[in-house]
Amino acid sequence: MFEIDELLSKVKRVHFIGIGGSGMCPLAEILHKEGYLLSGSDNNESDNLKRIRALGIPVTMGQKAENIEGAEMIIYTAALLPDNPELVAAKSSGIPTFERSKLLGAITRLYSNSICISGTHGKTTSCSMATQVLIEAGFDPTAVIGGKLPLTGTNGIVGSSEHMVCESCEFVDTFLDLSPDVAVVLNVDRDHLDYFKTFENLKSSFAKFASMATKAVIYNADDPETIDAIKNVIAEGGKDFITFGTGEEADFRAINIENEHEYYSFNLVRNGIDEGRVKLSVPGRHNVYNALAVLAATMYSGVDFEAAVKGIADFRGAGRRFEKLAEINGVTVIDDYAHHPLELEVTLNTAMKMGFGKVICVFQPFTYSRTAMLLDDFARVLSIPDVCVMTEIMGSREVNTYGIHTADLAAKIPGSVWFNTFEEVAKYAVDIANEGDCIITLGCGDIYKAAKIMIKMLEGSKE
Repeated sequence: MFEIDELLSKVKRVHFIGIGGSGMCPLAEILHKEGYLLSGSDNNESDNLKRIRALGIPVTMGQKAENIEGAEMIIYTAALLPDNPELVAAKSSGIPTFERSKLLGAITRLYSNSICISGTHGKTTSCSMATQVLIEAGFDPTAVIGGKLPLTGTNGIVGSSEHMVCESCEFVDTFLDLSPDVAVVLNVDRDHLDYFKTFENLKSSFAKFASMATKAVIYNADDPETIDAIKNVIAEGGKDFITFGTGEEADFRAINIENEHEYYSFNLVRNGIDEGRVKLSVPGRHNVYNALAVLAATMYSGVDFEAAVKGIADFRGAGRRFEKLAEINGVTVIDDYAHHPLELEVTLNTAMKMGFGKVICVFQPFTYSRTAMLLDDFARVLSIPDVCVMTEIMGSREVNTYGIHTADLAAKIPGSVWFNTFEEVAKYAVDIANEGDCIITLGCGDIYKAAKIMIKMLEGSKE
């Protein structure tokens, strides 16, 4: 038995350091519904914290040593710096202290059909879509998602069935703490190289993740890096291997793909049999692959095709995933979590094809290492929109040992501008936006706050 599994059966009071994080909030919601007495701390106000407080969970702003008093177990986010005073106090206190992935792993072991969805891109959308399919099909799942699912209004839900959907992130190998019954690999791309150092190391971790599946591995047959990453796992066998893609050999294959203003539909061919039409209510061709993965995972779990298709058609996106926040005076405001060059490229190309007058991109770079290592890739994709506006880099868990600044990125993007505050970027974007235009905020930090400021500015201009 894992140490944390045994402790969870004994303790009652659990404290979360960084409780408002997208990976922490759903775990707190699950433990709260399971009857644990929780407390938490965070450094930044957020919508997640509002939800946590609404549950009656006390949250302290600012991370201080005294916050851990009374806890029998402490869970912390991997985004903390090692010298965080609350984390230092926790580790020296003698109170059992675990990184969040350890708790998530323990939760996956409570279910006999844990669907763990991994991939450099698309995890939150796919997890949200799969959760919606299972809920609407009456499967009553538990879920831990990196974004808010509009159907439930939360990042996490507690069901009463054997089914669980779990977002499985490769950052610092946290997905290796999970116990997947069904492991899904959406794609494998270069990211988190500050930790992995080489792409081969990253692919090796995906192989370890896939090898842990007890029932099945579902993977993208159109992504050569995915196939290369898990080729040895496939060769070893011992479980079901299910592919999805557009090629003739895929077990779950999309054919007759059609596009109407970036909203796609296709026919699903499963093991050579045309099951029927699938219609997406989220834009972008990349969501064809996300839908195929979801179809494979949920139908493997017992959902019939008709129910799966209905859930997919009803799914209109997860929070911060091409989320339309408002349309005011003909200006559309969209918010998206994209923070890696490939994600930005896909998202911006989608926006550029949707018929807007001009697309104004407002981007918050996240982490110094990613910005420095992928600087030229960022410059290339941020040249896609009509206008690129940026904030200073959000360092998060890092110290700027790279000497990198947004000004270095802006110098490589013709016509781009950058500002230090959200108020400045919001004013600039709103001032240049006309009827028919789209403003899209992008980044995995707190850039959504700038979107909210823009909406207030646009609403004020109506009066």
